[in-house]
Amino acid sequence: MFGLCVRFTCKNEASAEAYDQLVAETIEGIRTREPGTVVYASHKVEGQPLQRIFYELYEDEAAFKAHGEAPHTRHYLAERDQYLASTEVDRLTVQVAKGIAG
Repeated sequence: MFGLCVRFTCKNEASAEAYDQLVAETIEGIRTREPGTVVYASHKVEGQPLQRIFYELYEDEAAFKAHGEAPHTRHYLAERDQYLASTEVDRLTVQVAKGIAG
């Protein structure tokens, strides 16, 4: 298993709304076209209306690479920066878990 935790901060409320729409479209592509993506979840942060956190979990590095090469992901990457003030990425290795092999 290979994963990421990513924190995004949107520029303003209008950007957050547009970003959420872009994310929804992207996740639909992930849901239907990425069998190696185990979990891909976008979260709002309570008390921080401009922040979003993604939790991403892939079967392996190859699945993560396939995700990055997918048309819906390339579209997301090309569009996202217009809405974001900052991005922080943590690469994760599963130690122990419930519901997934760890």
